[in-house]
Amino acid sequence: MKTPIVIALVLSLSALAAQAGEHGDKYAGESRGKPLQPAQTNAKWQQECGSCHTAFAPGLLPAASWRKIMAGLDKHFGADASLNAAENQEITAWLVEHASNRWRASAAPLRITDTAWFQRKHDAHEISPAVWKRPAVKSRANCQACHAGADKGDFNEHRIRIPK
Repeated sequence: MKTPIVIALVLSLSALAAQAGEHGDKYAGESRGKPLQPAQTNAKWQQECGSCHTAFAPGLLPAASWRKIMAGLDKHFGADASLNAAENQEITAWLVEHASNRWRASAAPLRITDTAWFQRKHDAHEISPAVWKRPAVKSRANCQACHAGADKGDFNEHRIRIPK
C-alpha cells in the first residue's frame, strides 16, 4: 500500500522540479515568464526594431530593461535609433506590457546576452567560442542564425540549427 503513495510522491516532485526548470528558476532569479512573444505583435515595433536586427521578443527582458533601452535610443549600442515621441511611447508601452513577468533578479540589463540565463545556455560547454566568429553567426545577438523562429519568440532547443 505504501509503494503507490511513494511512487506518486516521487512523480509529483519530479514534475514540480521539471516545471521549475522550464520557467528558468535555475538562472539566478531570471525567470523570463511565458510566453516570450505575445500572440499579437505591434507593427511599429516590428518595423522599427526589426529593420536593423531581430525584433527581440519582449518576454526576454523585464519591463525595467525595456524602459532603459527605449530611453537611450539616441545611443543604441553605437547607433542613433531615435524615434519620434509618439513612436517611442507606443513601442515602449507595448514592450513593457509584454515584458517578462517573472523576473526576480535585481539587475535590469540592456543586453539579452548579459543575462545569466543566456550566458548559461550559451557558455563554452554548450557552444564553442568559435561558433560566434562564423560568418553566418557574427555575434551573440544574432539569435536568428541558430534559432530560425527567434523572430516569433521560438527558442526551442530541438529546433536549433548552428550554421557551419
